[in-house]
Amino acid sequence: MSFSVRDLATPGVRALQPYQPGKPLSELEREYGISGAIKLASNENPLGPSPLGLAAAREALAEVELYPDSHGFALKQALSAALRVGADQLVLGNGSNEILQLVARAFLNPGDEVVVAQYAFAIFTTEAVSAGGRVVTVPARDWGADLPAMRAAVGERTRLVFLANPNNPTGTWHRAAELLAFLESLPEHVVVVLDEAYCEYVSEPDYPNGLAWLSRFPNLIVSRTFSKIYGLAGLRLGYGVASVEMADLLNRLREPFSVNNLALAAGVAALADEEHVARSRELNAQGLTQLADACRRLGLDFIPSVGNFIAVDVGRPAGPVYEALLREGIIVRPLAPYGMPRHLRITIGTPQQMQRLLAALPNALAA
Repeated sequence: MSFSVRDLATPGVRALQPYQPGKPLSELEREYGISGAIKLASNENPLGPSPLGLAAAREALAEVELYPDSHGFALKQALSAALRVGADQLVLGNGSNEILQLVARAFLNPGDEVVVAQYAFAIFTTEAVSAGGRVVTVPARDWGADLPAMRAAVGERTRLVFLANPNNPTGTWHRAAELLAFLESLPEHVVVVLDEAYCEYVSEPDYPNGLAWLSRFPNLIVSRTFSKIYGLAGLRLGYGVASVEMADLLNRLREPFSVNNLALAAGVAALADEEHVARSRELNAQGLTQLADACRRLGLDFIPSVGNFIAVDVGRPAGPVYEALLREGIIVRPLAPYGMPRHLRITIGTPQQMQRLLAALPNALAA
């Protein structure tokens, strides 16, 4: 019998499938021999990074020979003031993905159950399985998390619930009353991660701020990111906000220096860049309306979204449409890995990018 190093890995790791990120621009241009491609696949900010954040990162380059402040004092102080939470309630991460990983490592023992919704962010499952958890996937309702069904799936072995508001990749969201009722219904032994990566884009009046509930639920942690509206995806900066006790537990697990000097400096500055946030929010609202109207004209179903993207049902397996758009130099995101084989997730771009997409879409649909 031949030896395989795969057999040495844990069962959870062997069962995982690699995360499939959006195709990079350089890869598309290299494969297809084109230039000037645009990427509407990864929910990045089409306006680019916060100018204030970018300037701060450039200034921080002068000291890259030094290790970063592992505790992130300046960024925690800025977040504390902006969010009106204690600095000791904050956990900084190499993207918000690290926050999800820390929670799974801190609270899951092998065999513990983790409840997630169908069509939820794929990393929820990755982190749960990597930590030895058993994932319980609850069928969605209208493409979003079915909170009553998720509550019914919680049992004695459940230790963790992952929930995004709004959800990626569907863009669905939960109103304050229904989400609060869900949190109130959960037993104390269940930790809840409320992922609010796209919260800054949401303008709905009944959209809840999860931070307001932290004092009521010591088992709740809210994760957020600088990758979306602040435009710092390449610097990998996220954070979690929780009770002092939970934040202390997670900070014990953090790798030293997981957040680099440039990210720390850029985060402080970007947080104060109200103009960039306002411009990004306005452009996104216009783009959502533009893309939704175009889908209606083309007779395409889509999932109404409050994020910076829309999942569009192209009416048939989406692979050929995706490939046709690639040939036009436009990258979008096929959702077959999420069990949505007819959908493409399209990130809102600049007006010029959206014009180019909408000009190419009818021909791609006919491919």
